Amino acid sequence: MLKAKVLLVGPRESGKSVLANFISENIEGIGSYSPTQALRFETCWPALMKDSHGVIIIFNPELPSHLKEIEMWYSCFVQQQSLLDSQCLLVAHHKPGSGGDTEDLSLAYPLNRLKLIHSNLEEDPEDVRMEFMKYFKSIITLINESREREEMSIIS
Repeated sequence: MLKAKVLLVGPRESGKSVLANFISENIEGIGSYSPTQALRFETCWPALMKDSHGVIIIFNPELPSHLKEIEMWYSCFVQQQSLLDSQCLLVAHHKPGSGGDTEDLSLAYPLNRLKLIHSNLEEDPEDVRMEFMKYFKSIITLINESREREEMSIIS
């Protein structure tokens, strides 16, 4: 059985737990905010990042501080691991009742090269689920291709 390690990271109160529960089809806590004990100690990050195949950066697009902070998350979790941009997914998570203006979000380089999806679990939960499934399939494809290259290099 193939296993993939994908990290969900981002600023505080961005919706990481809500989306993790949604993706895993755990309905507990989807409609309300309850703070989770996050891994806030940067000294632990290298161990957490080891052998990861992908990174999902979740942020609240209505908070200007989040737009600045996701640059740090990208630098630490994607660039420092030498992951491909295709291994990263940006999720602008719109909280219930926020309206979710998806048009006026301009991201600075290099974030503007990344796949960006807007998540609004009130209005389009199935679209959000499909976008996550596409992302996970792309990660599995990358893992399989990497394994095949490794096997071919052993053979030849």
